[in-house]
Amino acid sequence: MRNGDPTGQELRRRDARPGWSQPGWYRWRKTSWSAYNATPAPERTEVGALVATWDHDDDPATPDRVDWVCSGTMIDTNTFLTAAHCTTDWPDNVRFYVSLDQDVQSGLDAAAVKYPGNPSAQANAVAVEGAAHSHPGYPGPASDTHDISVIELPAAKVAARWSFTPATLPTANQLGTRQLNSTDWFVAGYGTQEAVRGPGGHTHPGGGVRMKAPVTFNALNNSWVRLAMTAPQGNGGACYGDSGGPNFAVLGGKTVLAATTITGDSPCYATNVTYRLDTPGARAFLSPFVKLP
Repeated sequence: MRNGDPTGQELRRRDARPGWSQPGWYRWRKTSWSAYNATPAPERTEVGALVATWDHDDDPATPDRVDWVCSGTMIDTNTFLTAAHCTTDWPDNVRFYVSLDQDVQSGLDAAAVKYPGNPSAQANAVAVEGAAHSHPGYPGPASDTHDISVIELPAAKVAARWSFTPATLPTANQLGTRQLNSTDWFVAGYGTQEAVRGPGGHTHPGGGVRMKAPVTFNALNNSWVRLAMTAPQGNGGACYGDSGGPNFAVLGGKTVLAATTITGDSPCYATNVTYRLDTPGARAFLSPFVKLP
């Protein structure tokens, strides 16, 4: 989390749309985990990484690329919630997988050695393949971009590899009925660290390990929750690769998956802009895939 990609290169960013999918080869992962307040999150077993294989060079003779590209959360036994900008605008041959491993990057590194030139085997070594369903209205207007997606997975294969309790979704308008300034929030994901200044400009080290960090409430509107990631207030935050990942709030004594990470300031210093999950639009999209509270 607001710790970055060791190369500092945004090679995974596929386009310039706002989002925090992972910097590196193609996808813009929004994973901001503050180096200063982020800690490993092995207990957050419902939080996972979105892995993809795809044709990155339009050459069928070369192996497809494989990488983790975003973060997300299991919201029932077979449904992984993430962001639509993580699952759209890919080559036609893209395949999506979900991993609940604590350190997906190390797993992919080991699989690349064990299965050289075989991206499918590499992805299957760390993850389970599923089918993506992006919001049909994405990308919508700034007031509601519909930046939400799910990956439907074979529940038996997921259960055979990992043990987890699905995240609790909010009830309808649960955030809008509360005073959120005193609510405890934290963000989780696999993303990089905040920007580090160097001779070549900003870099974003790290990424690929499940982390968590505290954040504080800043503002709420009909679709978005803005969360402060400012270090002087004791916050951590999200960055590249954390896109689609969870922002949990303690509501009524329960830890609730209140919103998903979408975007923020480019150096990952100040604000995490997150998509509310308690709105009519979000709930209408999710209702065919999961039982809503």
